[in-house]
Amino acid sequence: MHLTMLLSILALACLWRWVKTQAPTQNWHDQWRHMLVLLMLPPLLLFVSSIAILRMGPHGWMVWGWEGWISYILAIAFLGFALFCLGQMTIKGYCILAQIRTYRQVELNNSIARVLNISAPFIAQIGFWYPELVVSQGLLDTLNPDQLEAVMAHEQAHYRYRDTFWFFWLGWLRQISGWLPNSQVIWENLLVLRELRADRWAAHRTDSLLLAETLLLVVQVTMIEDSYCAAFNHVASPDRLSQRIDALITAPELIEPKGWWQWGWLLISLLPLLAVPLHG
Repeated sequence: MHLTMLLSILALACLWRWVKTQAPTQNWHDQWRHMLVLLMLPPLLLFVSSIAILRMGPHGWMVWGWEGWISYILAIAFLGFALFCLGQMTIKGYCILAQIRTYRQVELNNSIARVLNISAPFIAQIGFWYPELVVSQGLLDTLNPDQLEAVMAHEQAHYRYRDTFWFFWLGWLRQISGWLPNSQVIWENLLVLRELRADRWAAHRTDSLLLAETLLLVVQVTMIEDSYCAAFNHVASPDRLSQRIDALITAPELIEPKGWWQWGWLLISLLPLLAVPLHG
């Protein structure tokens, strides 16, 4: 029973990723929710299933005596891998933060920023719930005050939405489920949707054309690729850059999430726990 449940969840997760990867063409909010479901639901189902199997133990109503032990060992292995990845990401994040906090501080538009002494233009929020704003000396030398204000508005959006904190957890789910189909495509789609949200929030507080012009001026590959880094100049590919520029030019209305009930689909991931009371 346990092994059958685990294999069924795994098959369902793979099938879900294969069939549902194409994002809907509706508004930003629909695409955002669609990609979140694709990224989060399969690993959460596997995680909760492993917890349920661990709770039920290796014994019960099995067709073969060894079936319970195989599923039990697989559950322990997956949970151990997940916790190892979480610990590794947390330690790495705090080490980067500790290093960043040794950089000198400057005041930019009523915000405190850490200055990275490199010539390449770079600005990002780095950290967890309370991230550090990091700018490079190259960015300060390259941008005029209006351009810098536009970029700061983008980074303020990341801070408002706590992107570094939430994408730390999303990055963890991505890491423990990276072997599932289309994981990289889903992750890249989520990153660009995150940047589109920050762009649109900033475009309602500054000139969207100025923001697009600044993006073209400073665009480059992000120097810190971790999930707890939200950088203005992260685009991943020329297609993603075009997508952000087009969105800024058209400046569509930003649609905010509609309420807590939109997360109701997460309850599906708890279904494996229903097997625990039925375990014999």
